[in-house]
Amino acid sequence: MAEQFDVVIIGSGPGGYVAAVRGAQVGLKVALIEKEKGARLGGTCGLRGCIPTKALLNAAHLYEKAGHFEQFGLKVEGLSYDFAKVQEYKSGVVAKNSAGVSYLMKKNKVTVFNGFGKIVGKGKIEVAYEDGKKETVEAKNIIIATGSVVRPIPGFETDGKQVVNSDQILELDHVPQSMVVLGSGAVGVEFASVYSRFGCETTVVELLDRIVPLEDAEVSKELERAFKKRKIKCLTGVKMDKLEKSKTGVKVSGKDSKGKDVVLEAEMLLVAIGRMPYLENLGLENTKVVVNPRGTVKVNEYCETDEPGVYAIGDVIDTAWLAHLASKEGILVVEKLAGKKVEPINHRLVPNCTYCDPEVASVGLTEAKAREAGYDVKVGKFPFSASGKARILGETDGFVKIVAEKKYDEVLGVHIIGPHATELLAEACVAMQLETTADELGRTIHAHPTVSESVMEAAEGVHDLTIHM
Repeated sequence: MAEQFDVVIIGSGPGGYVAAVRGAQVGLKVALIEKEKGARLGGTCGLRGCIPTKALLNAAHLYEKAGHFEQFGLKVEGLSYDFAKVQEYKSGVVAKNSAGVSYLMKKNKVTVFNGFGKIVGKGKIEVAYEDGKKETVEAKNIIIATGSVVRPIPGFETDGKQVVNSDQILELDHVPQSMVVLGSGAVGVEFASVYSRFGCETTVVELLDRIVPLEDAEVSKELERAFKKRKIKCLTGVKMDKLEKSKTGVKVSGKDSKGKDVVLEAEMLLVAIGRMPYLENLGLENTKVVVNPRGTVKVNEYCETDEPGVYAIGDVIDTAWLAHLASKEGILVVEKLAGKKVEPINHRLVPNCTYCDPEVASVGLTEAKAREAGYDVKVGKFPFSASGKARILGETDGFVKIVAEKKYDEVLGVHIIGPHATELLAEACVAMQLETTADELGRTIHAHPTVSESVMEAAEGVHDLTIHM
């Protein structure tokens, strides 16, 4: 008879493996199924997304910083880089992270099946191994945590050499002389930051009227200004519809919002638009699970599908496709299965982080969204150019912007672009979780000199009480 588990999780990304750990912590018998070859755990985020990308960004940032050491009175002669060693560093970080996930499974006594999982019946998952063997695992509950993959874009098919996607660009063996980046979301602007730092002539093309279009409009404007300062070209309101390849590179063409022809040539094209849930051959036809027109799995606020005992989390459902959100969704599900009292996730308090240079981070409503929602809005803003610590770092681009409402002074959104923005945002997440007011945040003592003082100053700015500007 097949071994039965309280919960079987398909997929070992930040949603799946975190759910496995928490499930074990609350007393459930847990199994995790992962199809990745080489028994590597961590999913897209750990193996081909968040972790390797941020490693490359760190190397690129350090290289760019070293190129300006003179402003700190330091001398560097013959500065250069070895891209093979950069890739080796990145791969080492990925390997250690993946090994860490494997350790967590052993520590928490989670049974891991290294094969392809398919739901074949009520509470039954078939695991197919590389050698052709199969076995059936039984589960009282199943969590689908299979994540997302790059969505092919017709007319812009990738070949891994001249035309690459976000997976393939991680494995380049050289820095191209020039690159066109199609799409200015997190993937596009992060890789633009990486390769431009290493000397690649980079152009970002965005269909909408501004880059990082999900962020506050002022943040988009500031990032474009910072990119231009760093010689990254940004073309917005442009729709590319044709790709031509030659022995020397690529040519992409289309039209801008006014109907004017736009033609760009480069050594390489990065297609940084489009991902889709990975549900292929998962066996959903053997369940009552409903897939929405967008390709996502239909769930309720507790991540329950239409099939009793089957849950879905992360990039396969219609919430923000963010690793940290997937983790919290996984925790919610297993705690509910263990009989714990759980509350639905407040999706307005899910942070967004983009690790370009300068970094961008936000939580809550943008100024425009707050006004659309009917709030009487008051805004506070503080530039890093007025921050003593930012001057010390030599990183003065950007600002902190706080969106509050006048009646109760509640903070509705915090938007940061600048040094350590993705770390600074944590304070805003805690503050908004506790329903802080701008006055309370502004009166909270912040250590000096720190870049975090800028959050305090922006909060004071909501009431026109900013000190240092």
